[in-house]
Amino acid sequence: MTAGTTELSAGAIYYPDVAATRFYVGALAKLSVLQYFVAESAVIGAWAGADPYSRRTGYISDLGASACGDFSGRDVCSPAHVLMNASFVVQGLGMIVGALLLGSALLCLAARPGVPLTRGAGRPAQARGNTGRAQNPARWSAGVAAAAAARLLTGTAGVGTVIVGFVPENTGSHWHVAGALMYFAAGALALLVIGWLWLRQTPLGWLILGCGAVSLAALVAGGVTGMHVPEPGTLERLMGYPITVGVAAAGLVIAQRVQHERTLRKRARARTR
Repeated sequence: MTAGTTELSAGAIYYPDVAATRFYVGALAKLSVLQYFVAESAVIGAWAGADPYSRRTGYISDLGASACGDFSGRDVCSPAHVLMNASFVVQGLGMIVGALLLGSALLCLAARPGVPLTRGAGRPAQARGNTGRAQNPARWSAGVAAAAAARLLTGTAGVGTVIVGFVPENTGSHWHVAGALMYFAAGALALLVIGWLWLRQTPLGWLILGCGAVSLAALVAGGVTGMHVPEPGTLERLMGYPITVGVAAAGLVIAQRVQHERTLRKRARARTR
């Protein structure tokens, strides 16, 4: 890191609090979605259906079914359904908390260390690049708007998976399907927006963008085929898994930025003593 970059980043101590606890908590909330993979594996291990559960052919929602029996021609029996549904809810809450705590201005530049946000009228009014020159106001405004859209979409996806957790598939409620669609559609779009914002800021921008593209493509394929494919479980996981990975990757990027700023502040304070 150059001395100029260090100076700029350390200067952020006088402006919007990039290293604030709320941002760190928001980043950790996004990272918490990874618990889903652990929970799913545990629930699959407890499966008690007539046939062993397969990720290739079994629907994710089957793991959360609160009663054993035939469901749409599938023998479903998931004794650990409470754990699965709790995981859905925790995952959704993590996304909602992240969307609420992580500001739009922070999302615009979270992946680019060394870029402070200057304050004006109670909100970030100007961003400076690594060269120290102010960014184009129109581009900055577009970035903030895109980040706000990403936050809204992430929160919507979180609400969707919370609904899935509270309304298992065997209840026969349309809310379960609606919640799943909210999660898949809004989650994929949120990743596309964040990935686009971060393409020139971090290599993980490409990963996040790719996750969104794969998820959205799988969702379209599922809609076109009505999920009547040889491996519906695989197709559904191509919708869902990339969202979990992409959201966690975004949380990692932000957590690293917050920690980076905190480290620079400690150094700045040490130099003033």
